[in-house]
Amino acid sequence: MTLSDDHHEITALLCAYCDLLDDGDLDGCARLFESGAWGVDGDLASGMAAVRAVLSNVTLYNGVPNTRHLTSNVLINVSVDGLSATVRSCITVMQCVPGDFPMQAIFIGTYHDLLSKHDDRWAFQERKIIPNLVGDMSRHRADMA
Repeated sequence: MTLSDDHHEITALLCAYCDLLDDGDLDGCARLFESGAWGVDGDLASGMAAVRAVLSNVTLYNGVPNTRHLTSNVLINVSVDGLSATVRSCITVMQCVPGDFPMQAIFIGTYHDLLSKHDDRWAFQERKIIPNLVGDMSRHRADMA
């Protein structure tokens, strides 16, 4: 796998995370952390079951959270041996609940990711989410209503 292939595969992993969340596939999102940790502001849940427990706070409307996670300013650094990488990116979460909550940015932050490659597949080892600007999250997470 070339460096270009690694960047493509890492970008696909970042997109999969956002798509799984926005599709309401919380089990699939948690599965991305089967051997990793995930959390906000340093409060990390380790392993698929722990991440899924935290994701149980996500409010779903007909099976989806009515959000769109937008990742930008992606900086990927693959190690010399090609087996690990660090990634920093910006996250903007938009949400709209028709008839109740007009479309708006509810969260802007920074992802700090540690990734590893096994059997030519990239996986999250750690995703730290650092809040920068937090809006009205009351329709997105039950624990913030």
